[in-house]
Amino acid sequence: MATRPDHPTQQAVRAYWDTHIHDLDITTHPPGSAGFFADLEQYHFEKLHHLPRLVPFDQYRGRRVLEVGCGAGTDLIRFARHGAKVTGVDLAPASIALAARNFELERLPARLVVADGEALPFSEHAFDLVYAHGVVQYTTDDRALVRECRRVLRPGGMAVFQVYNRLSWLNALSQVTKVDLEHVDAPMLKKYSIGEFRDLLKEFQAVRIVPERFPVKTRLHGGLKGALYNTCFVGLFNALPRSLTRRFGWHLLAFCEV
Repeated sequence: MATRPDHPTQQAVRAYWDTHIHDLDITTHPPGSAGFFADLEQYHFEKLHHLPRLVPFDQYRGRRVLEVGCGAGTDLIRFARHGAKVTGVDLAPASIALAARNFELERLPARLVVADGEALPFSEHAFDLVYAHGVVQYTTDDRALVRECRRVLRPGGMAVFQVYNRLSWLNALSQVTKVDLEHVDAPMLKKYSIGEFRDLLKEFQAVRIVPERFPVKTRLHGGLKGALYNTCFVGLFNALPRSLTRRFGWHLLAFCEV
């Protein structure tokens, strides 16, 4: 498993994510405005168009959903719109402040807490679903975070995790083109093979891993490399049979039952 040679503290991770919230570069609206959140949501589900197909956002009405690493609340608010009782935690106070504003604008209730996913401030079996998308790879102790998510999940509940696939098209493309991946400068960044990810989740009773996140046009990169990527690479890659390319998806999503 690829890790940085130094082992950062949670304070370093918190400081980084307090100023590096995902996808802020795609909007020109002021942070915290309705237009800002609309742009973030549009881009998020444009880039990750597989999520509404795979994640049961609409199936938790009246049930307790926890998102670990909720960021600005883009995914969590989708659960809330369908009637889930939602709780969001994030290590970064700036993220929780944005999430609170997001829910305020939509007039939806949520419990939002600045907290460490490696030591969740909740009792055992408190939630029906624990959702941790894009968190495990950035935390200082991935096994502690997964263990905590499992601890607060009720028997029969589900946890959803997403990590980066080291053996993926995007990781290979980044190395060939010398274009850095997003947040490559984060204090902690890990990538996993499918086998390593499965081993991380071995305490769950049942685990289904789905490789996803195949090439879509980018709005973050311009110039010749960006143009070639958008006009040539995206179409050529997606023209290949998915049976050949499936295992090389950039994201690995795991659906875990206890």
